[in-house]
Amino acid sequence: MENGDRNLKRFNGFSNKFWIAMTGGLLIISVIAALALGRVPARQARVYQNGVLIRSISLSEVGEPYTFNVDCESGVNTVSVERGRICVSDANCHDGYCVRQGWMSGGAAPIVCLPHGLVITLDGGGGDGNDGGRRPDGTDVDAVVG
Repeated sequence: MENGDRNLKRFNGFSNKFWIAMTGGLLIISVIAALALGRVPARQARVYQNGVLIRSISLSEVGEPYTFNVDCESGVNTVSVERGRICVSDANCHDGYCVRQGWMSGGAAPIVCLPHGLVITLDGGGGDGNDGGRRPDGTDVDAVVG
C-alpha cells in the first residue's frame, strides 16, 4: 500500500503542476488571440444628402466628440459624432424619426431623414447596427412607432 500511495502522490503532484502550466498557457494564448481578433477595420460613416456624399468620417479615429449641421431648403439636421458612433441629435423635420433612431455604431441599418434627404451609413467594422436603443440624450428607447 505504501508504494501505491507514494506513486499516487507523485502522479497527483505532476498532474497539478501540469494543469497549472496548461491553464497559464491557455490563458496567455487566449489573451493574444483576443487582442489579434479584436482589431476590426475602421468604421466609415458616410453622410449623404439627396444621394450626394457630403462627408466621410472615420469613427475609430474621432478624438473629441463634435457636432455639425447639414442644411437643406426645408430645414437642418444636427449630426453628433463620437468615437465609434454617430447620430442625428437634432432636426427640425416634422416627424423627428431620424433623432429617435439614436446612436448608430454598426452598419445594419442607416439613419434616414426623408424630409431633408439625409442618409447616414456605416461601412467596415462590426457592430449590431445601433447602440442598444440609446437616444442622443442618453435615455433608452423601447420602440419606435409611426
